Amino acid sequence: AVVSTQSREAVVSTQSTGESLKIITQEKSMRIAKFAFDYAREHNRKKVTCIHKANIMKLSDGLFKACCKEVSEDYPMIEYEEQIVDNTCQQLVINPQQFDVMVMPNLYGNLVSNLAAGLVGGAGVVPSKSYGENIAVFEPGARHTWMEMKGMYVANPAAMVLSSAFMLKHLQLHEAGDLLIKAVKNVINRREVQTRDLGGSSTTPEMTRAFLNELDTLYKNQ
Repeated sequence: AVVSTQSREAVVSTQSTGESLKIITQEKSMRIAKFAFDYAREHNRKKVTCIHKANIMKLSDGLFKACCKEVSEDYPMIEYEEQIVDNTCQQLVINPQQFDVMVMPNLYGNLVSNLAAGLVGGAGVVPSKSYGENIAVFEPGARHTWMEMKGMYVANPAAMVLSSAFMLKHLQLHEAGDLLIKAVKNVINRREVQTRDLGGSSTTPEMTRAFLNELDTLYKNQ
């Protein structure tokens, strides 16, 4: 599934009280909803699911849900559904195949993307793409994972390498991006060089070198 999230919320605090001020605007909600449906159409996806908590946050998430519903009417060829975020987390574990493109506010996106990463191999193998009006950022998809392993050279580099491949494709270097993705998949599927998170004992440099060697082989055999 592709997770599309609306970015950021404001925080107000004093020494004795902390308040999270959830700001959801019609303009930004319409924008992220349109992005989700455009992505679905351009990548031949069949369904967009709006993830929300409008049963409790009736004004903020209610507005977000209404905007998604409004945008969906312009894309009759794409199935549209809504789901409360609590249920989404359970459904991802029970039946993840039901999802295609998911659109939600930022907080839920952080939770859902990490959960989804755990379902397909962990934080080390999931890349991400973040798009703004004038910029695009490519980075590992799971947030704040394995920070305690910093400097120990045991992290899986696949997510970062795949993010780099996404960046190449964004720059219209599709052949190079596809080749890099294939190299990463080949190494992981062979299971000869695996970092700790995949059940092996290889280091970060060793797995990176395996990716590079495979990429070199694929390039020479074109």
